[in-house]
Amino acid sequence: MKDYAYREIITKAICGKGKKFSQTAHSISPTHKPSSILGCWVINHKYKTHYQRDCVIVEGSYDVNIWYSYSNNTKTEVVSENVAYRDQVPLTVKDKNVVSDRMEVVATTLQEPNSLEANISPNGNKIVAQVEREFLVEVIGETKVKVQVDDDDFFNEEEEWEDDELEAALEEIDSDFIVEDEDE
Repeated sequence: MKDYAYREIITKAICGKGKKFSQTAHSISPTHKPSSILGCWVINHKYKTHYQRDCVIVEGSYDVNIWYSYSNNTKTEVVSENVAYRDQVPLTVKDKNVVSDRMEVVATTLQEPNSLEANISPNGNKIVAQVEREFLVEVIGETKVKVQVDDDDFFNEEEEWEDDELEAALEEIDSDFIVEDEDE
């Protein structure tokens, strides 16, 4: 029976993961009393992240654009409003062997902010837009991993034989197979 040694290696790895889906209702104030909603879309999404103990904070903003009619559906206008958000994404997977406080956060938008629907509010003066978004976050840091080391038989005979066989095969290759083009 062989004795195996174990070593601890410090390496960068994903030390935490989390995912969060959000739906938000934004109340937008148009310049005119809306008659009907003709369209709603979300553009110019920007965000930044930072790590906090057991979660990642995603702070961002986007523009909600709503095309609506007014004056009994005789005129149209687009109202645009920049809205900010702050999502707290809990880490569901956490590494207990983290050795440093310095963490790097990688955030991926699984669902870019997208308008689900827009309706005229019950009082008739505002438009309520439903927006969804989803983030996946990964926290990268230094952690310890334990590996088993077998110092015996570091080079075995089979590997050496395979290396000799490879060298013999390389010597048999015809290096004169490249033909230069006469037009060059």
